[in-house]
Amino acid sequence: MKKILFGFAAVLMIGILTACSEEDTTEEEQERVVPVETAEVETGDLVIEKTLYGRTAPNATTPIMVQTPGEVDTLEVQNGATVEEDDIIATLETAAGNQNIRAPKDGQVLQIQAAEDEMVTIEEPFAIIADMEQMKLQLSVTAHVRSLLTDDRAYSTVINDQEYEATVTEIGVMPDDTGLYPVEATIENPEAAILAGLVAEMNVPETRIEDAILVPTAAIVQEDERSFIYIVHENTAEKVEVAIQETESDTSAIEGDVKNGDQIVVTGQLTLSDGDQVDIAKGE
Repeated sequence: MKKILFGFAAVLMIGILTACSEEDTTEEEQERVVPVETAEVETGDLVIEKTLYGRTAPNATTPIMVQTPGEVDTLEVQNGATVEEDDIIATLETAAGNQNIRAPKDGQVLQIQAAEDEMVTIEEPFAIIADMEQMKLQLSVTAHVRSLLTDDRAYSTVINDQEYEATVTEIGVMPDDTGLYPVEATIENPEAAILAGLVAEMNVPETRIEDAILVPTAAIVQEDERSFIYIVHENTAEKVEVAIQETESDTSAIEGDVKNGDQIVVTGQLTLSDGDQVDIAKGE
């Protein structure tokens, strides 16, 4: 009899402890509040920027030719020197006597072909004068990208981590041997900071989706190849499935039961479950 009573008491005690444990767990779940940060849903056009790559070149070049072959007696400038029209570039010793080689126009001297005591012929330019105050950007683009470009429009362009405005001056109508269309743009270069042959990145906007629902890409949670966001209503998180239409870096266009002005979770969403209470913290 004592054994039966002892066993009954043990079962009763276990039941009480289990009930208390379940009550504690339920209370903890009810009291669970997740700290989050939110952002507001917006509507607008999602614009994708394409980056085009090209190289810089002088906007115009003028060859310096000699009339009579000869030997360089004195060289007055070096490659890269800036000269004005009629400045002496070099002096040649020729069969007809000394000959001064002068700059045909203002600009920068490039590609000097001979040093002092070396021979100069009349077949090739002795040097060239380059107009560096305005640089030319040469690109090759696909037919689709060509359709995004507009004559006389300026596009943001980055060269050596510096931002410039490149104005499109020529859009080719015939593709080259590679099937790409040549495009030229000009960049003002009054300080001569842009050298010839540098790689430039031109950013061309392309509107992909108009009047889209726009959310921060960070707000989207991926689960089993499905996409969700959490909308906050009176400090309660609602899990909503969405379809991603397009993503441009930090912003995505989505479809779903979401409207302009909704507050969605952008930080803390990975620890959330549908119906969780949230404490909205102020972001940076």
